[in-house]
Amino acid sequence: MGAPRFVVHEHHARRLHYDFRLEMDGALRSWAVPKGPPERVGDRRLAVQVEDHPLGYIDFEGVIPEGQYGAGTVAIWDHGTYTLEKRTDDELAFTLHGARLRGPYALIRLARRPDDWLLIKRQEE
Repeated sequence: MGAPRFVVHEHHARRLHYDFRLEMDGALRSWAVPKGPPERVGDRRLAVQVEDHPLGYIDFEGVIPEGQYGAGTVAIWDHGTYTLEKRTDDELAFTLHGARLRGPYALIRLARRPDDWLLIKRQEE
């Protein structure tokens, strides 16, 4: 079994957003990132946790028809593998090995709303 995978889908639904997904526990844990994933150290983006998706969705690109949940065009913006460094109920720390997203990142849950997280590009150690 290889390293766990990640994918970022560019999703043109009612509003453009990015779906950040980590392969974990037999599913894709998923967050909607309205302004796109951070690419510079110190940048932070709101990431709203959504329902887990099946692993088969990692390669999906195409059009979700009108009337269905998430209707719109979906394209892979980046993908690769990741190394998990820390996992608690309120924090995930990992290093991404993608074409566009590379290096250390973290997802930190915000206390005020349980589905709201911050996706942060961390400094290399």
